[in-house]
Amino acid sequence: MTMRTSLASWQALAEHAQEMQQQHMSDLFSQDQARFNKFSIQLPNMLLDYSKNLVTSATMQKLIALANECDITTWRDKMFQGERINRTEDRAVLHTALRNREKMPLMLDGENITDSVESALAKMKAFSEQVRHGLWKGYSGKRITDVVNIGVGGSNLGPQMVTEALKQYSDGSVNVHYVSNVDGTQIANVLRPLDPEKVLFIVSSKTFTTTETMTNAKTAVKWLVSSSFDEKAVAKHFVAVSANKDNAMEFGIAQENIFDMWDWVGGRFSLWSAIGLPIAIDLGFDKFIELLEGAHEIDQHFCQAPLAHNAPVILALLSVWNCTFLGAKSQAILPYDQSLHMLCAYMQQAEMESNGKSVTWQGNDVDYPTVPSIWGGLGINGQHAFYQYLHQSNNVVPADFIGSVKSVTPVKGHHQTLMSNFFAQTQALMSGVDEQQVKADLKAKGRTQQYIDKVAPHKVHKGNRPTNSILMQRISPRTLGSLIALYEHKIFVQGIVLQICSFDQWGVELGKGLANDIQKELDENKVNKNHDSSTRGLIHYYLNCV
Repeated sequence: MTMRTSLASWQALAEHAQEMQQQHMSDLFSQDQARFNKFSIQLPNMLLDYSKNLVTSATMQKLIALANECDITTWRDKMFQGERINRTEDRAVLHTALRNREKMPLMLDGENITDSVESALAKMKAFSEQVRHGLWKGYSGKRITDVVNIGVGGSNLGPQMVTEALKQYSDGSVNVHYVSNVDGTQIANVLRPLDPEKVLFIVSSKTFTTTETMTNAKTAVKWLVSSSFDEKAVAKHFVAVSANKDNAMEFGIAQENIFDMWDWVGGRFSLWSAIGLPIAIDLGFDKFIELLEGAHEIDQHFCQAPLAHNAPVILALLSVWNCTFLGAKSQAILPYDQSLHMLCAYMQQAEMESNGKSVTWQGNDVDYPTVPSIWGGLGINGQHAFYQYLHQSNNVVPADFIGSVKSVTPVKGHHQTLMSNFFAQTQALMSGVDEQQVKADLKAKGRTQQYIDKVAPHKVHKGNRPTNSILMQRISPRTLGSLIALYEHKIFVQGIVLQICSFDQWGVELGKGLANDIQKELDENKVNKNHDSSTRGLIHYYLNCV
């Protein structure tokens, strides 16, 4: 298979990048009054403005040519049709089937998985309504008031991010909590104020062997049994989301209380499945369906829109342009909406676990930069923390600004102030301010020439910092579903263009395996001599201090 660097479009972009690095975005805006119209895409309930990137029409044509040479549309169709594009694990990649709201049949290994999905949704609906309406009782006959979701990674970040983002849509009939960290502090803090008679635990683990999850689940069982004095209480207070029913039943969970997971859904793309059970319990099943419908709208856009007007494709190509060709090492996710305070953490897993790879599909070393590291935080908070770095450091950090036209919690005057900062920051990052402008401004303010000469160089902002702006009408289940799906498909396109496997995570496995071995050493107070001197010394120090 042809290496990406040998493609004519790739070579054209590499040459074009050298030319564009001599350009400034403020000049591009001055030269083209229609720039916003050319470089923005309107979606249902959402606008993507990518005009504040260091691109011209020629740049975008070359990027689309790269997408065509990489055969994006063919790979997209393979994914949606269930071909095994997860090469290293020989699996289909069908999280999109979980939100197939048209309910079209989709065959995989002789099975219509649409039927399986609909059956799982029906089970989620029945169960979530039982819990919400007080029909599911604990061991003492009391209704459930609190749900604790135990999972890690994709079994935690997605549902928690969504329930936090949509908190205003919850009726509060059930309180939902999350435990992911194996640090006992978290589960202790979550359980301390709860009544064991009224708590339901959801244990989410595809294999039902994940160390962190099972450690927390066993602690939860001990906590429950110490109250009920009856191990049979587990069946009344624990349900599972897993592909390993045998392990879940051995744990004490009744078979009818195990919700399906499938190997064709990756953990970080699984919130649309029964992994989203805490979402349905917290918000109501109707809101969970709205989440799916919003994602499905973007699925349709991704499948139907021409590449040049396809939002996920454009976001992916811009990431490749900024990182691989222009040399950006990181990217910031900057929500200007308190509801999205967990979005950056979610995106870190979604993008970096997917595309943080260094070998091609064939296992050859990649000889070009792949994806940037993802970081960020709430916009206003960031302005008083790390925006200094965004504006004036030597490292150019592309950023996605994400906001909403209307607040889910209107408080007079607040949203206008919030969004004025959103618009101002993207403009400032793009245009900057040169020394001549700084000196003129200081002179107009009556500063002395000595002061002006001293301070002016420190107030220069070079600008030319790329940003994308994503504006939603309002944070809602539907718009949030669309936003998540937009980024999911961006990640898929990145992987295809970069020719890396987006749907495995072997980099996670090495550390986990070593941790299991070291835990045995800690339990036995015996250090393996084969460790390097640093690891051996650290373990000795730890054991001597315990």
